[in-house]
Amino acid sequence: MKAAVASIEDKVDRLLVCLDQDVRHMQESLLQLNEMRRLVIKRDEAALGKLLESIQAGAGCYREHELKRKSIRKELADSLGFGIKQMTLSALQASLPEAKKDQVTRMKAMLRTLSAELKKEYLSTALLLSECARFNNLLLKGIFDLGKTESVHYNSNGETRRQIDMAFVNLQI
Repeated sequence: MKAAVASIEDKVDRLLVCLDQDVRHMQESLLQLNEMRRLVIKRDEAALGKLLESIQAGAGCYREHELKRKSIRKELADSLGFGIKQMTLSALQASLPEAKKDQVTRMKAMLRTLSAELKKEYLSTALLLSECARFNNLLLKGIFDLGKTESVHYNSNGETRRQIDMAFVNLQI
């Protein structure tokens, strides 16, 4: 019995190390999102390109980490008699002694906080990029529809006609 408990605690320790790496990855992702927004606002394309390359390079390494976490989760599920879908941190907390339960509780709280913050920062970045795209589309439409006012006028019979007057815009920069 003690060997089984020691084995479970060893797996929990490995999971906590893995989750600690998840915390560091989430913190790094928050920094990258902030940096991305800063570079977009400054319009620093070279630095933005380098940042995006580093994000893509890091994605491959993180996939290996996810596989490791899933493997540990499966081992714990098998050891505790849970299905893989039922093996959550909450279920793990209920099956552990008090000392390990506190460690898992702290890690769970930290992950939940970082996850909420990451979701908020991701939304902020997505909104910024969406507004940039909208503004660029309006700007391009204004340039390429040069002079088209697209206003519709009605005559006394209720018939429509487009205004053919050309609006002039000074595009000198």
